[in-house]
Amino acid sequence: MNGLIALSQHAARPPEVGNGFAPVLAACRGAEPLRCAIVHPADAAALGGALEARDAGLIVPVLVGPARKIDAAAAAISADLSGIERIGTEHSHAAADAAVAMARAGQVEALMKGSLHTDELMAAIVARDTGLRTARRISHVFVMDVPAYARLLLITDAAVNITPTLEEKADIVQNAVEVAQAIGIALPKVAILSAVETVSPKLPSTIDAAALCKMADRGQITGCVVDGPLAFDNAISPESAKAKGIRSAVAGQADILVVPDLEAGNMLAKQLAYFANARGAGVVMGARVPIVLTSRSDPTEARLASAAVALLVARARLRRIAAAAAAN
Repeated sequence: MNGLIALSQHAARPPEVGNGFAPVLAACRGAEPLRCAIVHPADAAALGGALEARDAGLIVPVLVGPARKIDAAAAAISADLSGIERIGTEHSHAAADAAVAMARAGQVEALMKGSLHTDELMAAIVARDTGLRTARRISHVFVMDVPAYARLLLITDAAVNITPTLEEKADIVQNAVEVAQAIGIALPKVAILSAVETVSPKLPSTIDAAALCKMADRGQITGCVVDGPLAFDNAISPESAKAKGIRSAVAGQADILVVPDLEAGNMLAKQLAYFANARGAGVVMGARVPIVLTSRSDPTEARLASAAVALLVARARLRRIAAAAAAN
């Protein structure tokens, strides 16, 4: 999984392009910062990204990792770490285990990947007896700012689930819906992607798409409008949908694109980054706490957006818990 989220190693955007993440960051104003374990922030990029999120009022960082390496990273960027809570560990594997244990104990509200390998962190997160599993499948959600698209575009799953089953895809959709609602999309439009927009037994992804639509009709997937199969063009282009005679509340205006498998999602996300100059924030969902997977190549904008998404997701969960308690 390492390297699957590095979407920002492309040419700088033209200065006239606006920041589509601005509403997400604005929604965090006034919110209590997220107490977040920074897992193995042992290089300048990882530590600097955490401190940027702290300075933006998004997180209260807890640095988990080898003290010597963290001090060296701080020296490299002339950062003062006084007043920041630190948990010392011997190495990156121990840092992942310690951070996950803190999340299980309710001592932190989120995790942020530092300079360790993504697989190493995810192994601790998905560990059956000591990890952060819930009843829902763990999946990754990109929140992408695509200059050519009028709204933020969520893509899932391009980083965790390689060939998800139908049941797993239902969880993947629900995880993405939770993110969309947290960032202000009250009733997200979900497009289940395939190569074509008609159901064909020769294309298993179209069968899954049709089943997911019926699951949404029956209330097995909630909080969204689902349609599929849809090809990429008629999922995001009203003109394409009209030309093909597709009448749908989703076609041409999708908020969420659900890809058939990791390979398709990873290629789509990177194509948008390199060919369409998109920026990608991201969060792992389905665990007990949101998990921010950043890349050392991510610009400040993307790092802050990822932290902001995690903050909004965590606060939305608290509101739902409070509402459920009040109802009882």
